[in-house]
Amino acid sequence: MTSEKKTRRRYSATKRALVLAECAEPGASVAQVALAHGINANVVHRWRQLSRSGSHEGLAVTSEFVALPLPGLAAPAAAPVDLRVELKRGAVTITVTWPLSAVAELAAWTRELLR
Repeated sequence: MTSEKKTRRRYSATKRALVLAECAEPGASVAQVALAHGINANVVHRWRQLSRSGSHEGLAVTSEFVALPLPGLAAPAAAPVDLRVELKRGAVTITVTWPLSAVAELAAWTRELLR
């Protein structure tokens, strides 16, 4: 009988930030997010605790978007003014056009619709 020593899994700061950001979404379940990433929920709860206390480096979650230029890509085309969303359920398709300036309201509306 051989005994194998178990080692702790290590997660990158990027992975931890991704998981914490998903947990911060309205209505998100820590257990479901952890399960989706194959991580024990207790580990994610600990990351959240450390993030809130600011006592662990690399766990901070920010909601800011930072655009980074990608080498070799042309300048982006003009941004669309409206978002177009298609919702399908069976044979029924609903197309919704929403102003880009109100994207937060679209997210809230979609969350309520899907409940």
